[in-house]
Amino acid sequence: LIGHNGAGKSTLLKMLNGLIRPDVGKITMKGRIGALIELGAGFNNILTGRENIYNNGAVLGLTKEEIDSKLEEIISFAELHDFIDMPVQHYSSGMKVRLGFAVAAQMNPDVLIIDEVLAVGDLGFVLKCFKTIDSILPNTAIVFVSHSMPMVSRICTHIMLMEMGKPMYHSNDVGKGIDLYYQRFTESDKNIVYDDGSLSFLSAEVLQEDNEKTVPPQVHWGGDLKLKFRFENKALKEVPKFFISIYDKEQRPVALLKPNDNDAEIKLNDTGIEFIVIHHNIQLSKGIYSVNVSIGKMANEEPIFRMNNIVTFQLIDKTQVWPPFLLNSKYLN
Repeated sequence: LIGHNGAGKSTLLKMLNGLIRPDVGKITMKGRIGALIELGAGFNNILTGRENIYNNGAVLGLTKEEIDSKLEEIISFAELHDFIDMPVQHYSSGMKVRLGFAVAAQMNPDVLIIDEVLAVGDLGFVLKCFKTIDSILPNTAIVFVSHSMPMVSRICTHIMLMEMGKPMYHSNDVGKGIDLYYQRFTESDKNIVYDDGSLSFLSAEVLQEDNEKTVPPQVHWGGDLKLKFRFENKALKEVPKFFISIYDKEQRPVALLKPNDNDAEIKLNDTGIEFIVIHHNIQLSKGIYSVNVSIGKMANEEPIFRMNNIVTFQLIDKTQVWPPFLLNSKYLN
């Protein structure tokens, strides 16, 4: 389940878990249900971690003998041996997530409901959670809410985009659902971060093949990325150095185009600077990308100008993958 804050994702999870009754209709859940909805939800803060394991197991319908058989496995997974007999009210947020996920997953539920809480865990624990989710997926239905699209892409086989409590898109095409999610957050406003007054931005565009005009501009995988920039010269005496970086839709930097040097054929005149930079055989994976530009002095790279989201483009390919690069390769016998 994806969508902006207030779309109704967490409310739906609470209804699925029986914490809230639906105003209309009914929800039927079959089997044992495990839930990790809110940080520390289901824990009694006065009780110790060990006692809370037994409490949660009892809620799931397990006998004391069944919980006894899983106790050490749960404590080991949560990595809380030194703190398991400490009251939960003294646990950090990360410790609560560890214990909550360990109980929810190790009890072998038929349905596992997970909210955004995995974002609190450290990287090592998140990777361990992914491994556990992979192992229980064949026998467990997982309902997962997250604002982290890499996590959604990593875990989910179906996707639902929610808005105002209603499903706007529901399909097994996870990639398309993620693209629709990002389209709702696209901003066209330019963002000038720094400007010392030496030059001013005039225009930037992606030059498309065959004079195509699409919004956003499209570049085909394996094709050439051609960017054209125009700046007005106000006080520059020499050609500056241009640092052109590419960011993905999660606003993570994925590439930097090699900056120009003294031999670069960029002309500076009294009116301004106009140039085209080309990257051949682009192998970024399918998706939407934005371009940031930082400009500094040639000698010492002292900042002159910086602008985020100066232009965006869409990379087109038939293959939908999440890793940032889809590298061309050859297989040999």
